[in-house]
Amino acid sequence: MSASDFVTVVSGLPRSGTSLMMQMLSAGGLPALTDEKRTADESNPRGYFEYEPVKRLRADNTWLNEARGHVVKIIHLLLRELPTDGGLTYRVIFMKRPMDQILASQRAMLEREGKKSADEAMLRKVFQQQLVDTESFLASHEQFSHLPVDYHDVVNHPRESAEKIQTFLDREMDLEAMTRAVDPALYRQRL
Repeated sequence: MSASDFVTVVSGLPRSGTSLMMQMLSAGGLPALTDEKRTADESNPRGYFEYEPVKRLRADNTWLNEARGHVVKIIHLLLRELPTDGGLTYRVIFMKRPMDQILASQRAMLEREGKKSADEAMLRKVFQQQLVDTESFLASHEQFSHLPVDYHDVVNHPRESAEKIQTFLDREMDLEAMTRAVDPALYRQRL
């Protein structure tokens, strides 16, 4: 199957490293479907790599055909909104990060924005259930293949991570550029 036959999706919980993965893939030569409406800030100094139509995926998925051969970031909760009956297939790179680090990163981001953090015990429970549900969904639909990628491994072993991703996507990538896209200094919540 050619890389232009499927949609590459980067997903995961909030603050799990999805923007970093988008940076790597874009640097490696995979065109990213983004619109840069959400600009870089202190929480994501290199940008968010988001695409506004993703937020309306439930109501309008007509843009998905233009996503073939590209990578697009889709929050974990919206993966189940991707159509499974229209001939599209998806290769999902699913970012993993320890829950304590996700919650700490979320708290720090909200504090920078002057917003109140949610009840972390409740959020932990919700996120853990969402992860179980998402993994079950991906495993039960043949249109999806997915590769779990550990954020810690990406930061500490970017070249090896890039090689695994290249193999999963079955396409030539610029592994050196992908490796250079990783800045360990941006790994700030290391609980």
